[in-house]
Amino acid sequence: MANMSLEPYLFFKGQAKEAMEFYKEVFGGELETSSYAETPGMENTEGVQPDWLMHASLKGGAANLMASDTAEASEQSKKVTLSLGGSDEAAMRQVFDKLSAGGSRVKPLEKMFWGDIYGDFTDKYGVDWMMNIGITKEGE
Repeated sequence: MANMSLEPYLFFKGQAKEAMEFYKEVFGGELETSSYAETPGMENTEGVQPDWLMHASLKGGAANLMASDTAEASEQSKKVTLSLGGSDEAAMRQVFDKLSAGGSRVKPLEKMFWGDIYGDFTDKYGVDWMMNIGITKEGE
């Protein structure tokens, strides 16, 4: 089990390239993309545009993400919220501000009853995020 990893795969309807470039700005790393037109056997996929992404992979930065454009992507199909956690409050606040820019903030970052700082939002691409900034107690 030590060699297992979990990487979110996001689905968009014509916005995958823009969204993944945005996430690269926020998280860093290397972004690799393939459009439907560039992928052998996928050039004539029904319901998608040739320049839409058949696959995108962002790796090597603060977060690994994968994505593609599909004709079926819609608000109704969302079932996942991405959760970010960390203890560097300044860096985490910066990521929160960048990711939530242009989206809708549901809950701003604030101290919670469990002692950490928490907030959540939907980004400008319709992806739901939540963030928990772990605060260490004096002497720990």
